[in-house]
Parts: sequence; structure tokens; C-alpha cells
Amino acid sequence: MNDLLRDEGVVKYQVHHADFRAPTHPLLNQLDEIRTKLFDLGLVGTYSDGVGYGNVSLRDGSGCIISGTSTGATRVLGDAGYCYVRSFDLQKNSVETYGPIRASSESMTHCAVYQADYSINCVLHVHNRELWQRLLDLGCDSTETDTPYGTPQIACEVATLIGSRGESSGFMVMAGHEDGIIAYGETISSAFEQILGLFGK
Repeated sequence: MNDLLRDEGVVKYQVHHADFRAPTHPLLNQLDEIRTKLFDLGLVGTYSDGVGYGNVSLRDGSGCIISGTSTGATRVLGDAGYCYVRSFDLQKNSVETYGPIRASSESMTHCAVYQADYSINCVLHVHNRELWQRLLDLGCDSTETDTPYGTPQIACEVATLIGSRGESSGFMVMAGHEDGIIAYGETISSAFEQILGLFGK
């Protein structure tokens, strides 16, 4: 794909952000360790034009803690690489966040996953062209090809797919978000196992 045409890494929702200290959560270190493993596997990172891809999150109350925007080039984020998503509104296309960094462009989709199934506690969004295409060719569950990432439309589609499954762990393909795959689980480990299973590891 032509890097100049990539629709990637751009926040498309209205952001209401307040600077705040780094998030605290008993599982945040574990989430960051998994993100580092995903980085080492090339599933989180940056494209040749410097635009980042991939993000991870953890349920936190009625919202979540998610990796920050423009962090793809950093191998180990630490607490300061994450922020709180306090609330989101699909109708208004708005997200309320606070922390030392602004939230990922996929925050709305992550929140929609948590809202769709309260047994899900972790979402991992990764990129891999070969796997993405193979899963589409196999007819795996996916969003529509004409639904762009980071929009209320894709958040609704993802939530509908997950809600219809009634499963606390799984994955899906973002057909309109080139290379994008979402894995989720009741725990951080179970979400990561979904990723490893796709690669036969």
C-alpha cells in the first residue's frame, strides 16, 4: 500500500483530554509486558513513514486504560505511555480521557468491546499484512470493508460481532482497516493466547 494513502494513526473522534498523572492498575505492568512482546513480534510498531500501529488496553471501571497515540516506535512504554479513557459517546463521536499522554486513535473501538461483553477485560489490536489477508480469505468474522477505523461505525460493528458471540475470548479482522486484527480475552494472558494461536505458537 502507498504510504501516502494510508489512513492510519489519525484520531478521528473529538477528544476531551485532561493532563493527569500516569495510570495505576495492578495489571498494568503485565499489559505493558505483553505489549513489548507484541512489539518484538512486529505486531505493534511503526510503518516506514513513521506512522504507528497497534495498541493495547485493559478494562478499568466503566472505561479502560489504553496505550497512547504515537507510541508505536517505543518498545517499552511504562506507565507514562498509557492514559485513562473515562467515557465515550458514539452518537457524539467523542471520547473523554485523562493522563500524561493522549489516547490511541482506536480508543472508541476498545471501549465498545468492553461495553459489548462485561466478561472481557483486555483488548489487543495488532497489525500483520499476511495474517490479515489469510484470515479474510478464510472468511473469519470481520467488519465491513468500507468501514474506516477509529469511527463510531467500526466501533458499533465490532461491538455487534462480539455481542453476538457471547464468548469472553476471541479475535476478529478489521476488513476496512488494512492489516488490523483485534484479539480480546477475559484476562491479558487469554487475549495474548488468541494472538499466539493465530500464528500457531
